[in-house]
Amino acid sequence: MVKVGIIGGSGMDDPNLLDSYKKVDIVTPYGHPSSSITKGTLNGVEVAIIARHGKNHQITPTNVNSRANLWALKSMGCTHIIATTAVGSLKEEMAPGNLVLLDQFIDHTKHRKLTFYNKEKVVHTSLAEPFCNDLRNILYQTSQELFLQTHSKGTVITIEGPRFSTKAESHMFRAWGADVINMSTVPEVILARELGLCYASIAMSTDYDCWKESLEPVSFEEILKVMGENADKVKKLIINTLPKIQNISCSCCK
Repeated sequence: MVKVGIIGGSGMDDPNLLDSYKKVDIVTPYGHPSSSITKGTLNGVEVAIIARHGKNHQITPTNVNSRANLWALKSMGCTHIIATTAVGSLKEEMAPGNLVLLDQFIDHTKHRKLTFYNKEKVVHTSLAEPFCNDLRNILYQTSQELFLQTHSKGTVITIEGPRFSTKAESHMFRAWGADVINMSTVPEVILARELGLCYASIAMSTDYDCWKESLEPVSFEEILKVMGENADKVKKLIINTLPKIQNISCSCCK
């Protein structure tokens, strides 16, 4: 039975959207998740929703307890994860307001716990294809049906944060082949794979980072403004994708 965990928020925990709305508090072997988990039914599909940075966006990227978040969703029976994330664009064509369905990542974090397997045994996890291609393809098909400006693939580089990049770093990341930049995909995507969860990420381009000389460097206020203007796109995409997930047979975690 399909049950979808949604990470990131984007207004998805609005009780007016969900049937059988309920909040659940869980303590995991890795501590407390970022927030209480909102569970219910959305468009006929069971969902469990968690706010990655807390309900008041009070948790810094480095301090997000991703192990607890993923463990909690798995323990509630989630089989698939749809994550939402704000990203800075490193490519001209991925303009602010566009959606990007991530298919690769570059890890440029420094202080995060990247695995569940750091005590009893060593497990080497295959991440050549870190995101679920089946789930990503369904999200892309649905976005086209909704006439959303969406890029079917994209490589994200995850930095430690909470600071933004220097111009030198931004140009370096572009040279490395990254398409977008954020502070949240790693270690989420890694931990999801370790738990056997099919994980896809909807990235919302909010700005051009600081590489684009003709524009002012990114600010957190501008990111929030663009996210607010475009949150309905992400919400609509998730709602319309959910019923289709039960028809796919993912192979990424088998």
